[in-house]
Amino acid sequence: MNNPSDRPASSPQVASPQKLNLSTKLAFGAGDFGPAVTAMILISYLSPFLTDVARLNPALAGLTQLVGKIWDSVNDPMVGVLSDRTQSKQGRRYPWMMWGAVPFGLFFFLQWLVPHFSDDPASNQWGLFWYYTAISVLFNAFYTVVNLPYTALTAELTQDYDERTSLNSFRFSFSIGGSILALIISLVVSKLVPGNQGTQYLILGGICSIISILPIYWCIWGTRKQAQAAAQDDPEIGHSVSMPVLQQIKIAFSNGPFRYVVGIYLCSWLAVQLTASIIPYYVRSWMRLPQENVSLVLLAVQGTAMAMLFVWNTVSQRYGKQAVYFMGMSLWVIAQVGLFFLQPGQVTLMYLLAVMAGFGVSTAYLIPWSMLPDVIELDELNTGQRREGVFYSFIVFLQKICLGLAVNQVLQSLGAAGYVQPTDVTPFPIQPDSVLNVIRFSIAPLPFFALVIGIGLTYFYPITREKHAEILLQLHERKQRSLGEGTPTDE
Repeated sequence: MNNPSDRPASSPQVASPQKLNLSTKLAFGAGDFGPAVTAMILISYLSPFLTDVARLNPALAGLTQLVGKIWDSVNDPMVGVLSDRTQSKQGRRYPWMMWGAVPFGLFFFLQWLVPHFSDDPASNQWGLFWYYTAISVLFNAFYTVVNLPYTALTAELTQDYDERTSLNSFRFSFSIGGSILALIISLVVSKLVPGNQGTQYLILGGICSIISILPIYWCIWGTRKQAQAAAQDDPEIGHSVSMPVLQQIKIAFSNGPFRYVVGIYLCSWLAVQLTASIIPYYVRSWMRLPQENVSLVLLAVQGTAMAMLFVWNTVSQRYGKQAVYFMGMSLWVIAQVGLFFLQPGQVTLMYLLAVMAGFGVSTAYLIPWSMLPDVIELDELNTGQRREGVFYSFIVFLQKICLGLAVNQVLQSLGAAGYVQPTDVTPFPIQPDSVLNVIRFSIAPLPFFALVIGIGLTYFYPITREKHAEILLQLHERKQRSLGEGTPTDE
């Protein structure tokens, strides 16, 4: 395997792609702010909200999230293919973002209501289940409508190998910034509205739904000119995809590097979201700490991840994406093992481990998303078409299926182990050992094995800096020949 740190003078060269200015990078980054706000609140607080505030049985709470994620994964390829085929003056991606933003914020807010359907406890349980399932399906549909076309913009704004890593640094700075802001708002709300968790969640949902919408329009207005200019330089970027859907799927998964990126992404984000979803139970039930400590632990992780983004970006330019991933994940593995052995009362050590985990979380944000556009160029070389939506949708499709299954299994396990729901009289019930074992297993061994597998896949990932330069050179030469011969570039 080629060493990603090597940068030989004889590497193939193409005409230098247009560099992106600061305003374009900031606008692009803003597009992930709103989705990050909602994602952080949902992954951190939806499960405890459903079990502890709405008083939904943990098994039903897990099932409603599983149904939502399955639908979310199903609509990803649909939106990806449709956005690839969209033709409008605004381009392929922007109409989806423009019209989906307001419903996206509305259905996020509706998830934090606790409606009453019946005085019969069993009937009310099923009423709540179907309500939260319907809202989850609708919210996830509009999340996809907004976020998937946005992520596909990465490959449409620049073809430069290092510029894409820089672009994703801005994206995930806003993403982590949105996560941090969401946690700060949660912390402030819990201080200003003490005691009543239902009111806290409702206020939190209302504030976050509003601030999640506006940055999407900043992204649209701030990047559209650059996307149009890139489409003029490379007409393939703006062309709708004519290949049949099943053929697109077959070709996507016959792309070897794409399968590696899928595995790396799945392993990284399975660890991120499993840890985030179990942290509220870990802090409250295992560490026996108040609710505000949940936000503080997550802030330690996300704050470190944000601070390290541009550090990792600089290191990546010198040593390559794979080396950065190895460094960050190694620290994260140590942190996960430490959380398993942590004992109640070791609060300082808990925060230290959270900071260590943040080093790895930062690379989980940055590296897989920086690899994916390189795969898209390889696909264009092989097929003659640019199909960003297909690749972005299928990687997220698989991730959501795995996440839905994992979160559902954790909640099912908590319910089967005898999880004791808090009440107004007993806000911190003592959990049985069987529940505590489920919590500890979910905080460490599951993420640990996912991270180790991700490290192995990254080692064998075949597109180095030199390989990517060769791909761009061949694309450039083919387009030059096509222009000279007066023939279309599609094969």
